Amino acid sequence: MKTNSVLMSALALALLAGCSTPRPAPVVAVPAPVIARDPVLTADPESPAAKEKRLEWFRHDKFGLFIHWGLYAIPAGYWKGERSPGIGEWVMNRMKIPAAEYAQLATQFNPVKFDAEAWAQFAEDAGMKYVVITSKHHDGFALFKSAASPYNVYDATPFHRDVIKELAAACARHGLRFGVYYSQSQDWHERGGTGNNWDFPANEVKDKDGSYDAYLQNKVEPQLKELLTNYGPLCLIWFDTPQMMTGDRPRRLTDIVRTLQPATLIDGRLGKVGDYRSTGDNVIPAKASEDAWEVPATLNHTWGFRSDDHNWKSPGELVFKLVDIVSKGGNYLLNVGPQADGVIPQTSQDNLREVGKWLKANGDAIYGTTHSPFGEEFGDNATNLKDREGKPVFLTFNDWRCTAKPGKLYFTIFHVERDGQNGYFSLPDFKNKITTVYQLDDAKRTPLEVQTAKDGRRFINPPRWVNDSLGTVFVVEYEGAKVER
Repeated sequence: MKTNSVLMSALALALLAGCSTPRPAPVVAVPAPVIARDPVLTADPESPAAKEKRLEWFRHDKFGLFIHWGLYAIPAGYWKGERSPGIGEWVMNRMKIPAAEYAQLATQFNPVKFDAEAWAQFAEDAGMKYVVITSKHHDGFALFKSAASPYNVYDATPFHRDVIKELAAACARHGLRFGVYYSQSQDWHERGGTGNNWDFPANEVKDKDGSYDAYLQNKVEPQLKELLTNYGPLCLIWFDTPQMMTGDRPRRLTDIVRTLQPATLIDGRLGKVGDYRSTGDNVIPAKASEDAWEVPATLNHTWGFRSDDHNWKSPGELVFKLVDIVSKGGNYLLNVGPQADGVIPQTSQDNLREVGKWLKANGDAIYGTTHSPFGEEFGDNATNLKDREGKPVFLTFNDWRCTAKPGKLYFTIFHVERDGQNGYFSLPDFKNKITTVYQLDDAKRTPLEVQTAKDGRRFINPPRWVNDSLGTVFVVEYEGAKVER
């Protein structure tokens, strides 16, 4: 067990929280974890067949809600009147705040407006299919009751409620899959964790003195077991920043996941290849891929709440990014940073609900689709423009994107060419016979004429064209199950 001063401070906070009058927690029933008995998952959990079995829902659902929330929402990007540079959840690191001093924020954390039901409803309204929340971020503070460390929302705050438990139950009621982010390597509260060299300068040799492994064994591994045991089925564990995750360390954590919940996905930031690839933050690949992958992204410039970051992406930008990512075969995990009182910023709610309205009419073009069979729509390399490495800069085209299902192509059009007063869209070249074309949000599915030019190029010229920032979807049904080019 740890005996350092930071732990003693955390214990004092826990006692303080225990002396305050707690707000009654709602009665929450979380389903017991289901240990998958499917032989594909349990016989050899690392086999290609087991991996694909776990990935079935992920490849279908496409759109998820990321939530970064914790003590850092209180300073909201400022410390003692001074602006912290960078993203909100890194305030402790950026301002080099002593762990014992930062831990005092726990005595102020009382998000009485937190409503798990409202959060789950919001995710559903936005058209998202899974929710992933920071169960423990780099500051080491957990949003769940933990026997492994008193530095958590239940034991160390006047709120005295288990956020993960309430949100897991709410997501289950709304038919949303539920997963957790867990910072396995960085923990600025612990002597053995990485990242805090202002309190613990000896961290430079932690790999030799054994304190990092002690941190993993005393906090990370027990908390991971708690998350996989106490909160119902977890669709995924989102690990992050795999510093010092060498040797058998990733395997130890993987074995815990595979043993307790074999169907749970592991992301690509544990320290070894996981079930799917996580791109860099806000990084959308230029081309399509058959791999399972996900883009973690922000609505503004930060993950955790910053009071001064109002540079929101518009609904149109969000829809384009969603369609762009899905047309390349990926998933979009889009983040919100709730305020310290538990309220998701209103602009986040408004913009994402607009995306949800679009998905309600056009979701068939997203959920359960595969990447575009074409590719020319994504863009091309510049002729003369080079990057720092002397490579051609990739220039993105934004006019249209395509997703696919057997026998169907979904063309989401953001901009059309014009011939005089008429707009038209030239279909990419493919050999299959087209059986019908219609606008996806047209309940009557009124057939649109497909015209053929003298050179054999096919195009559609609907009676109503709108250059729509949210994208207008046209469905092209064709003979056969796969595009022939």
